[in-house]
Order: sequence, then C-alpha cells, then structure tokens
Amino acid sequence: MPNFHEELSHSMVHYLLTIHKLKEGKGYARVTDIAKDLELTKGSVSTAINNLKKKGLVEEEDDSKFLLLTKLGHDEVHRILSSRTLLYYFLRDFVGVSEDVAEKDSCQMEHLMSPETSEKFFNFMKELACSCDETGHKVEFTTSLDLCEFKSAVDFTEKQLGDKHLPGKES
Repeated sequence: MPNFHEELSHSMVHYLLTIHKLKEGKGYARVTDIAKDLELTKGSVSTAINNLKKKGLVEEEDDSKFLLLTKLGHDEVHRILSSRTLLYYFLRDFVGVSEDVAEKDSCQMEHLMSPETSEKFFNFMKELACSCDETGHKVEFTTSLDLCEFKSAVDFTEKQLGDKHLPGKES
C-alpha cells in the first residue's frame, strides 16, 4: 500500500472520513452531502474529491454519481480510524489529558502516523494494558479501550468502524 499518511492533508482525511460516515449512515455519499457535513462549498468539495480520485482513494458510481471509497480508500480510512482511536485513548488514559484535548489532538495527529508506528503503538499500549506481573495480578494500568480482545494491530485496524469508538461520537 502506498504511504498515503505522507501525502494526505488533514482536510483530505476529513473528506475520506466523511464519505465513509455518510456511506455507513445513509447508504450513499454525494458532493452535496459532504459539503453540508463539512460546512464547505460544493466547488471546494468537488476539487478535493477530484484529488482523492487521482490518488485512487475515491470513485464515483456511473449511474448515480454517488461517491464510494475504493478498496485502497477504505483501507486508508480504517488505518486512520485505528490511529485516531489509539491516540485518543493513549492521550486520555495514559497521559491524562481531558477528553476534549484528547479528541482534538488525536484528530490532528491521526493521519500522520505511519502504519509501522501505528502497529508498534498498538503493541505497546496492549502490553501495558493487558499484562500481569509475576504473581498473575493485572498491572496497575487501565484504559477503557479493551485492547486485550484484539489478537494483533491488523485485527484492531480491521475492526474500526467509525468515530463511534470514541466517546460522544456517532458513526
């Protein structure tokens, strides 16, 4: 997979996530819907969508003009959501910042994390949250994100459905 995390701007990520959210919620995504959701003009959304099409992340249905994420786009959205979720819980539960700061900062950083860092970050967090000491007692670190249920970082990434994994958010 290409290294999109190096190429995608913060706003491009929001377009991808919005297409994903609309498709999951309404069953379709149109330029008009994206513009309304992001509070932008249809012209600026069209320009951004064309850039995402050129990168092979978005395509348009021929008959309806509905926008779809390609397999590559869908994989990228799951990678981004996975990074955002990990960052949110790390900042809130491990570092101790407020939910608002964790949400804002994780949104700013989500697309910058490489797949390698995301995998290592997942493993690090899982090790801290799911380990026991030599007596078999759980280590005194807790997070409300149950990382122990996931076999691997790939498993975690594949199961990211949307922002609903973050408190106060809906898909």
